[in-house]
Amino acid sequence: MVTLRIEHAIHDYGEWQHAFDRFADARAKAGVLRFAIRQPVDDPAFLSLDLEFDTAGRAEAFARFLHANVWSSPEASPALAGKPRTQVLDLRRGGEA
Repeated sequence: MVTLRIEHAIHDYGEWQHAFDRFADARAKAGVLRFAIRQPVDDPAFLSLDLEFDTAGRAEAFARFLHANVWSSPEASPALAGKPRTQVLDLRRGGEA
């Protein structure tokens, strides 16, 4: 399992969520298996998004798509505040506590 982690500041979570939902088909076509959206408990103007893929290649390709087609357009990413940070992470170990 490979995760594309995205972290960035936002102006408004509701507006961000609406924009995120518009790209559901693009995520499905790109091979996103599942996702998790997290926000710091003390900072509603920041979020972390984990998108899970079956390969690093798919995660990297989707990151390129986001940079070229979403984050480069204020209309496509109206709640974005600042430049997103991305990392492709490989799961080494998981388990229960």
